[in-house]
Amino acid sequence: MTTSSNQKTGAAWALLSLAVGSFGIGMTEFVVMGLLPNIGSDLLPSLWQLRQEDAIYQAGWLISLYALGVVVGAPTIAGAVAKYPRHRVMIGLALALTVFNALTFLAPTFEWVAASRFLAGLPHGAYFGIGALVAADVLGPGRRAKGVAFVLTGLTVANVVGVPLGTYLGQQLGWRAAFMVVAGIFAAATVLITFFVPEHPGDPSRTLRAELKVFRIGQVWLALGVGAIGFGGFFAVYSYVAPLVTEVAGSPEWAVPIVLVLMGIGMTVGNLVGGHLADVDLKRTLIGGLVALAAVLALLAITAQWIWALAFFVFAVGFVASALSPTIQTRLMDVAEDNQSIAAALNHSALNIGNSLGAFLGGVVIAAGWGFGAPAWVGVGLALAGLVLATASLILERRRVPAAVRGVRRDRPAR
Repeated sequence: MTTSSNQKTGAAWALLSLAVGSFGIGMTEFVVMGLLPNIGSDLLPSLWQLRQEDAIYQAGWLISLYALGVVVGAPTIAGAVAKYPRHRVMIGLALALTVFNALTFLAPTFEWVAASRFLAGLPHGAYFGIGALVAADVLGPGRRAKGVAFVLTGLTVANVVGVPLGTYLGQQLGWRAAFMVVAGIFAAATVLITFFVPEHPGDPSRTLRAELKVFRIGQVWLALGVGAIGFGGFFAVYSYVAPLVTEVAGSPEWAVPIVLVLMGIGMTVGNLVGGHLADVDLKRTLIGGLVALAAVLALLAITAQWIWALAFFVFAVGFVASALSPTIQTRLMDVAEDNQSIAAALNHSALNIGNSLGAFLGGVVIAAGWGFGAPAWVGVGLALAGLVLATASLILERRRVPAAVRGVRRDRPAR
């Protein structure tokens, strides 16, 4: 009884340590979105004086550069370190996140901040991917989606507490204050992981070359496409929440953190619900989630001029999108065969391609003069495109299984 109790306590501390790091990642990834006007006015003062929309659009490149770092770093780092002990890898990743976010805090110019955001994105996908595998080991078999969801819980809680708090600090003390806090969180995560995450051996037989064979699997590409395109609909809106609140709804700046809290609550609840639903019926959760995401984004676009409606549908967008996140990652792990390390990380490459794509296309329609509400319609289009890819993936899978069954039947000798 004592041994079982100690094991549960140890597991809880290990998962909490990983969640602190994912909290920091959620904060560093999303706090930029609430501070785009502050960053644009500080780092791009001349452009800000000429046209604020262009300054906000250029500041949005920081979102895309972070996402690009995730896309580049997730498969390369996860594949390269698959053979090493996972707890040691997690310590190294947390330390790298500490250093690169401290660089964002200290960087003197827009160009240096841009470089630091790219570097900060590099360990992101590997941290979540390998952390998800560690969490799955801790929770035991049959609870994969719940393990993925638990690691993501730190990220979603960051959107309830960390991002609104960082946004408020950035508005009051300057945007750099948010990244000073982020660097401190990663430093704490490094210490916690060092002491509380138990030894988790890697697979000495796995090499980067072997892991990269995952790209030969067609279903992997379709699953990545669902994350990159379908989930981009969420980021098209999230990237421009601040001007959506202040310019479209006409609310004061202090309302931005409140709306971000509501989105974070939606993300936290949706993540937990999505983990459960994915374990019950992954395919229906995937299709239903994409349909629901397109619907709530359209309703947000139609009603955004009323702050109460905006707040409600921002919550709904966060809920649906986060319900999809563990679903998409579990789907990717299902189709990746024995390439689990890189598959778990690749999901975050895909989601951050969605981050970059959504932020970019949202910025394009704003710069084109279509208004700050236009990114929501971009989101609808991206969610529907993701639905097409998910449907195609499931149809191809359904056709392949009967064909395989028929082949087995033909091979059986006649009785």
